[in-house]
Amino acid sequence: MNWLNRTELLLGTNKLNKLKNSHVLVVGLGGVGAYAAEMLCRAGIGKLTIVDGDEVELTNLNRQLPGTTSNIGKQKAEVLFERFKDINPEIELEVICEYIHDKRILEVLHTDFDYVVDAIDTLAPKVYLIYHSIQRGLPIVSSLGAGGKMNPELIKTVDISKSYNCKLGRMMRKRLGKFGIKKGFKVVFSPEDVAGSAVRLEEGINKKSVVGTISYMPPLFGCHVAAVVINALTS
Repeated sequence: MNWLNRTELLLGTNKLNKLKNSHVLVVGLGGVGAYAAEMLCRAGIGKLTIVDGDEVELTNLNRQLPGTTSNIGKQKAEVLFERFKDINPEIELEVICEYIHDKRILEVLHTDFDYVVDAIDTLAPKVYLIYHSIQRGLPIVSSLGAGGKMNPELIKTVDISKSYNCKLGRMMRKRLGKFGIKKGFKVVFSPEDVAGSAVRLEEGINKKSVVGTISYMPPLFGCHVAAVVINALTS
């Protein structure tokens, strides 16, 4: 029996073949990106390039797909490589275990991906990836902040110009606006207010604050992101 028979029953052979012949880039394999990548893998995407320079940490266990005690200290991208190969041994996987920014983003985007997933936490490389994906004509979907949110019914998928009440979205719109980009790509976000008590300020390598996060919200964001990609590739 074909492991994708139920997917084929829903989509049909032609659309399933479109997924099998597609190459998707997923940058950021945290709470959102890892789930997005797995949903793409399970849908039958033929090739994935997955990018993340982070290792699994104890604090990842409450929400991230690679987050298990046995994986602590391992590279997230390498953990997911093994997992995705276990799901679909025939999938083509390119693994980049590094934080990409500046010229490295340009090098990675040299490939003609069928879709790009932005699940980066840090603003500068996030904006850089979006800007250069658009410049290259690559379709991209971006996840905004899932931290501090509790209500899954408020998750929305809209054009970036229609996002609101999201701090990360506001900063992205401002930064991208300087490059003349005010619309033209989808984001997954929630307008739910973030309680001040859910945010702790601290200095770190990549972040200046820590936002409390519940187990189910980042995975749901990831599922919404994957849905954007799958529906676009099969349309």
